[in-house]
Amino acid sequence: MKLKPLGDRVVLKPIEAEETTASGIVIPGKEKEKPQQAEVIAVGPGGMVDGKEVKMEVKKGQKIIYSKYSGTEVELDDKEKVIVVRQSDILAIIE
Repeated sequence: MKLKPLGDRVVLKPIEAEETTASGIVIPGKEKEKPQQAEVIAVGPGGMVDGKEVKMEVKKGQKIIYSKYSGTEVELDDKEKVIVVRQSDILAIIE
C-alpha cells in the first residue's frame, strides 16, 4: 500500500532512538515513551485548507520533531507503521 497525503498532511516514519547509559548499556527505543522524531516519507500538496492558504514547508527525506500526541498511526502492507499528521503538528526540522 502506498499513501498519498492530502491537503496539509504529512506521512512520517518514526525513528527508533537507542539510548546508551554511562556504563555502555544500550536501552532499545521500544522500552521508552513514544518517539517524537521521524523522517518525512510523503508530503501533501498544501493549498487551501479550511479556507486558508497553506504552504508546505517540509520535504521528503527531512528528519523532524512532531507533537507527542498528534497524528494517526497506520500500518502498511509490509507491517511498517507510519504516522499521518498535519503540518502544524510538526514542531521543528532537524538539521
